[in-house]
Amino acid sequence: MFEAPASEYLVPFDGSFRVSEASTSALTERHPHKGKHRKRATDALKQLQRVLAAGDRHAILLVFQAMDAAGKDSTIRAVMQGVDPSGCQVFSFKKPSSQELDHDFLWRTSKCLPERGRIGIFNRSHYEEVLVVRVHPQILASQKIPGELNLETIWNDRLRSIREHEEHLARNGTVIIKFWLNVSREKQKRRFLARLDNPDKNWKFEPRDVIERQHWDDYMHAYEEALNATSRPWAPWYAIPADSKAYMQARVAETIINALEGIGLRYPEPTEDDRVAFAAARQELENDH
Repeated sequence: MFEAPASEYLVPFDGSFRVSEASTSALTERHPHKGKHRKRATDALKQLQRVLAAGDRHAILLVFQAMDAAGKDSTIRAVMQGVDPSGCQVFSFKKPSSQELDHDFLWRTSKCLPERGRIGIFNRSHYEEVLVVRVHPQILASQKIPGELNLETIWNDRLRSIREHEEHLARNGTVIIKFWLNVSREKQKRRFLARLDNPDKNWKFEPRDVIERQHWDDYMHAYEEALNATSRPWAPWYAIPADSKAYMQARVAETIINALEGIGLRYPEPTEDDRVAFAAARQELENDH
């Protein structure tokens, strides 16, 4: 199976990750993330995506989770700007529909998983069920779960389901890379105020986002539990500092490139039958006047 590329932002697999120790600003000074370095990463990812599509053996699933205003949308746009749109699909998961509530909590994301040869991106994901729902457990009342709910065990049960689900996907050729964009509370405040100050960004502001800030500590606890329970070599989490968007985007791109390079992507070799057919086609073309 795929194994996680090394990084100072890789969430350990032993449950030792602590949100309080995770930096929201760059740990690596002078890391190249602008100009020619950014173009080089874009070109590399574009080429790797072509080989991925041609090989048709692996699917890539990129999961983005973060507090509001951390930069999920802009990171997805920046990192994937050079990728062929036909080889990439993006899904955003917000409030579940009535149809989704009639299925288990993994169903709505499972049906959006990428095919072999494609890159799938989840802007929020199945992890909402152990993040926002954990912070607001009253949401469980709408999920039609049979039997008596036990808030002491349901989160660990769901985390185990996610962990086993991701391991199954990894065994079957899906490369899973998960990013927690770690923004500071102060930077989030500044970005909210910037949205209010700029008429062109007013549409991005949601008053309820300010209300959610009151639950910051609860969210940090939920993230810590989720990342520790589900960061594994075959489905790693990376806690990327998000106070600088340019730096964050560069490190996300770098991690994706390292992961794709690590799985040995290559163009498929023609079979002997293919070579015979190619020779016949060449002769026919050359004789066509």
